[in-house]
Amino acid sequence: MSATYPKAVPSPSFQSRIGRDARSGFPAVPHRYRLHLTPSCPSCLRIAVTHSLLGLQDVLPMTSLPAVPDASDGGYAALRPLYEASSHLYPGPALAPVLSDGWTGRIVSTQAPDIVQDLTRRFGVSEPCLYPDGAEARIREVERLCEQGINAAAQRAGRSGADAAERDVALATLLRGLGSLERRLACDDYLLGGRLTAADVELWVTLVQLDTVHRWHLDAAAVYRITDHPRLWSYARRLAALPAFGSHLDLDGIARRHHAQCRGREAAGAAVRIVDWAEYAPARS
Repeated sequence: MSATYPKAVPSPSFQSRIGRDARSGFPAVPHRYRLHLTPSCPSCLRIAVTHSLLGLQDVLPMTSLPAVPDASDGGYAALRPLYEASSHLYPGPALAPVLSDGWTGRIVSTQAPDIVQDLTRRFGVSEPCLYPDGAEARIREVERLCEQGINAAAQRAGRSGADAAERDVALATLLRGLGSLERRLACDDYLLGGRLTAADVELWVTLVQLDTVHRWHLDAAAVYRITDHPRLWSYARRLAALPAFGSHLDLDGIARRHHAQCRGREAAGAAVRIVDWAEYAPARS
């Protein structure tokens, strides 16, 4: 099957939000909070791209974590003190993403969608406006399409042990999702029109994941059908060329994370490269 990763044990204390003022408990105070991310994880990559698009490097610093968790329980040793300070005897692995509060030494949130929205709405004071007025429903629609119509469908299409009929149904779902996105890009540069929004960040990270992870478990014929969406992949390349996107690509980290935590078999589609992401990724030591 495609790569699957452990998920943090749900805890209400890790689902707090950044508010408008002090009454929220976590007001939007510059330099108070810190992000802990590994760009090899798609949820972290979404946050990192958003963080760069909004120019928050000086307002809300970011700590980079290794591509592969280094603790024996599948989490990060560096995050364990934050988790234990936030929930006594926390039982699960200490995973990224984490938004932490420097004043209390505790975790504000581990919920990527909430973190992305709070960065945009509480700290984003200039362009781009990633959540324009009236666009929330359409952004959620794209998020559902990416999660169910692309990510989940690609996982099912490449699942080892699934019979041919199951894989065919999943591949058909994946191709329908890609086709609908291809049509959206026929007239506009971005998914919701003429300007970049959170929907574009969501889709771009999904396309990176499709090409760098899910492709390894698909047969060559399936991958060739996936490549047959020229507008979509041209759009992926165009966004990758923007520093806020391409600078966070850690191809070696994605590969190491995938191979460390995936139990699926490699298929012939692994040899069919869709995008040369290395052209846009920064050199890493």
